[in-house]
Amino acid sequence: MGTGGRGGLPRGNGTPEGETAGKGSTEGVTATPTATAVSASCQYRCIECNQEAKELYRDYNHGVLKITICKSCQKPVDKYVEYDPVIILINAILCKAQAYRHILFNTEINLHGKLCMFCLLCEAYLRWWQLQDSTQNPDPDDFIRYAKEWDFYRLFAIASLEQAAFFIGIFTFLWVERPITEKKKPNFILLLKALLLSSYGKLLLIPAVIWEHDYTPLCLRLIKVFVLTSNFQAIRVTLNTCRKVSFLAILSGLLLESTVVYFLQRMDWDVGSDCAIYMSQDF
Repeated sequence: MGTGGRGGLPRGNGTPEGETAGKGSTEGVTATPTATAVSASCQYRCIECNQEAKELYRDYNHGVLKITICKSCQKPVDKYVEYDPVIILINAILCKAQAYRHILFNTEINLHGKLCMFCLLCEAYLRWWQLQDSTQNPDPDDFIRYAKEWDFYRLFAIASLEQAAFFIGIFTFLWVERPITEKKKPNFILLLKALLLSSYGKLLLIPAVIWEHDYTPLCLRLIKVFVLTSNFQAIRVTLNTCRKVSFLAILSGLLLESTVVYFLQRMDWDVGSDCAIYMSQDF
């Protein structure tokens, strides 16, 4: 393969972005590290058939790359190693399974915690903004300002609790769905990372609030659908399961989340009717 200026190709040391080169299996030939050299939960996978692979490509020095061919489907193990990151992002937005496998299995991304925190902040800000919009005060004193600040913290805690309930519902269903006699249980750590990464659509909440217009409620519903679709694809790709199981897992998560929302509203700890909880109002 050529080495042009594409984002996924090596620059200088022959290592694609998000991937590390190994010591090489033959003289003068550099190969990607084996799956066990990375970690048990970060094995290389063929993006087409999901079969495990020992390497993604080989660098024959002088910038000459040869992408590994999958022994199962006879297709390139990961064609995205020579794609620009923007192209990969577009394919992920389109919820292509190949792009999800590339991101989840063949790259090293450690943004799960930061991305989760930022998404929760965006969601808490949206709810806080809706609450303040319904209780405007032209001349608030210091006490009111202090109370509004604590409202934001409270809404952040509520958003975190609902998110946790959604994930617990998914994990519980997947654990029960697997036969008890089956030794191999779902890799919940990898699945959690996949769900956190696939929730990036919540970042669109801030632009939806900044560019406020008459269609904001519709935008929030579309964002909700997009996030759920991304979560659905993440479950399907991570566990290599059928669409039916992934769909039922999402429904289980939504059911438990809606139950938590209901009890919070009964306890008058939530924002009540003044702030529509977009995360649960559509389902």
